[in-house]
Amino acid sequence: MEPITEIRSRTAVLPLEDIDTDQIIPARFLRTTVREGLGENLFADWRYDSNGEKNTDFVLNRPEARGARILVAGRNFGCGSSREHAPWALLDHGFQAVISTEIADIFRNNSLKNGFLPVVADADIHGWLLANPGVELTLNVESRSLSLPDGRVTEFPLESFSRYCLLNGVDQLGFLLNHAGEISRFEKRAGA
Repeated sequence: MEPITEIRSRTAVLPLEDIDTDQIIPARFLRTTVREGLGENLFADWRYDSNGEKNTDFVLNRPEARGARILVAGRNFGCGSSREHAPWALLDHGFQAVISTEIADIFRNNSLKNGFLPVVADADIHGWLLANPGVELTLNVESRSLSLPDGRVTEFPLESFSRYCLLNGVDQLGFLLNHAGEISRFEKRAGA
């Protein structure tokens, strides 16, 4: 994982509520254990028609969404079954963060473990973001803040361990491996 201190990007807005993990990455694409290529199937049932052609009406297929690294979604994003493939698909597509008023716990945890930032915003900020697609935002992991183009700054919740891992570009295993020497010394002292 790459360290994330700040994400500055335009937004892509998907105002639907209750977007579950099967809509993020349909189950038929879960046969892989590699992350590469999953972005092509992100929101596949919405992005493509029955002939496999891109649905030009879908937000991510529009030119203004290209290059956006922040997704603004409706309430209750990432609900449904636990699958790490969902944040993998978002990352592989180029997103680094999602903003919603509510993000499912399992999705949030899987996201943070994989270097994807789930941001919970209050209803006023979220409503403004939904009404203003394509605005430039700054998400600062260090200060846990979201900065709007009109100068407003608001904080978002991010627990300390996840913040540490994002800032240092490590997952839980990487964190433990960084402390292998200390663990080994402890084990020797404890007689393990």
